[in-house]
Amino acid sequence: MGEQLSIFRQSEVKKQQIKVVNVSSVPQRSPFRYPGGKTWLIPTVRDWLRQENSKKELIEPFVGGGIVSLTAAFENLADHITMVELDEEIASVWEVILNGKNEWLADKILSFELTYENVNKELNNPNKNTRDLAFCTILKNRVFHGGIIAKGSGMLKHGENGKGIASRWYAKTLANRIRVINIIKHKIQFLHTDAFKIIEEKSKNKNSYFFIDPPYTVAGKRLYTYFEIDHEKLFYLTSKIQGKFMLTYDDTNEIRALANKYQLDFRTIPMKTTHHLEKNEIIISDNFDWWKEQ
Repeated sequence: MGEQLSIFRQSEVKKQQIKVVNVSSVPQRSPFRYPGGKTWLIPTVRDWLRQENSKKELIEPFVGGGIVSLTAAFENLADHITMVELDEEIASVWEVILNGKNEWLADKILSFELTYENVNKELNNPNKNTRDLAFCTILKNRVFHGGIIAKGSGMLKHGENGKGIASRWYAKTLANRIRVINIIKHKIQFLHTDAFKIIEEKSKNKNSYFFIDPPYTVAGKRLYTYFEIDHEKLFYLTSKIQGKFMLTYDDTNEIRALANKYQLDFRTIPMKTTHHLEKNEIIISDNFDWWKEQ
């Protein structure tokens, strides 16, 4: 049966003519310049979230830069949103923004004099509290290569047009994005915990919409601190979800095999990398009645 499903899906996805989304057409709501972020997928996520008019909870177990959760909150695509992140650096930013100290973070960004000396001083502070860690995370995300904060990454030298570390440091824009989240943060619950735990706990909620965007099998090690996850267990847990789900992955033989093993239907969708190379990713869902071919 798995082989028949595989043949069907692969022949089906070849027929799709879906255009690559221009990310500049999507509102930029996240303070993160997030590697592996899903801004390009937002038009598809909107279609997915609009498939039913009933009250719904959006759960994002690997929230990262949070563009899906923020879009859902601002555009009233979900009634309640649960954002989950295990990485303590990323989690500190959401803790500060969503739990009452976002004005401090916005003011700190606006008042910070961006120099290599000042950046190193902040990053090397051994006594960071949650607010300090949040600021340092935003700092690293903006002045490190590709926005990568995992070990092994480092500061820009030349940057864009020779601007160095100032290439991606837009203080006013960042502060505004952080402050405007005040409008919708009452809709959001943030949990600093393990994604697998939350999926298991909430899998029986039929009104839940799970947007699951884990570290990918190929690029995850380079991009994220917590890149090592049990991919097969994630497929197993996803197959037990009684509500709606969208699981995204890189298009590899391993992922296709897992989708077939757990009898999960999928489509491919094109995206453009930061180096402007087009590649396919896989969208796995409980149904594709909402899917719009373009």
